[in-house]
Amino acid sequence: MKKVTKAVFPVGGMGTRFLPATKSIPKELLPIIDKPLIQYAVEEAIEAGIETLIFITSASKHAISDHFDPMPDLRAKFLSQKKYDLVEKLDTLPLEVKRVFIPQGQPLGLGHAVLQAESMIEDDEMFAVILADDFIQADINPLRRLIDIAEVNGRATISVEAVEESRISSYGVIAPGHWQDDFAAIDEIVEKPEVALAPSNFGVIGRYVLPQSVFAVLSQTQMDDNQEIQLTDALKQLININGLQAVKLAGQRFDCGSQEGFVLANLHVAMQDKKLNTQIKAYLSDC
Repeated sequence: MKKVTKAVFPVGGMGTRFLPATKSIPKELLPIIDKPLIQYAVEEAIEAGIETLIFITSASKHAISDHFDPMPDLRAKFLSQKKYDLVEKLDTLPLEVKRVFIPQGQPLGLGHAVLQAESMIEDDEMFAVILADDFIQADINPLRRLIDIAEVNGRATISVEAVEESRISSYGVIAPGHWQDDFAAIDEIVEKPEVALAPSNFGVIGRYVLPQSVFAVLSQTQMDDNQEIQLTDALKQLININGLQAVKLAGQRFDCGSQEGFVLANLHVAMQDKKLNTQIKAYLSDC
């Protein structure tokens, strides 16, 4: 089996929870301090060995492409001014990494977004899916860990974490088999169950490694009541076809699709900076 070298980034969503900011700014470009969410996600992918970035986008998201474009004129200006720190900040993407942008057409759910990448994935190839909304800080690259597990047997592998009871109904929730350290086969997956019906407290988060065969399943997946194709529905089918695996997240995740998670992620990163840490503590002491 080929190594996992391609990653799909579904970035066609409307970002309604961040209106009016997202009228003109893609939510994936909202910054954690000074770096956009999508750049953190791309850096994670590249560090994990990804060579081709596949963005499933919409007509209003051209700014994401602009963000990763080289800016030779500005680079030359900063070099002439010896502002090398600013030159470094312009290097948002290594030149050897490929970028592909595919329009989703209509925002018909995560499963529909992933399905748009079918032409980019070969028959014997696995690929990653990364949701930039899930901002993760970890000592071990979370995507690399998924890839390592998935490449052993070619089975779909997804990232999960323990979720508070009050938030269970917002997640796809798995029924894991026997855990071997951080890894387990999945017996069942349920989309947004009530707490009493949840098979565990492990919710699916935005990191996946999937086989090419998922496209055939997605193409046959029916839309839900919201007229969306859910990736979770396809994952249920993969359990019976070739198996589905889970890896516990070893790190801290912030759901930056919510205002609360976005603010906490910014605070978390800010407190790692000595100057900002001091300023924030001083401000809070005066509140």
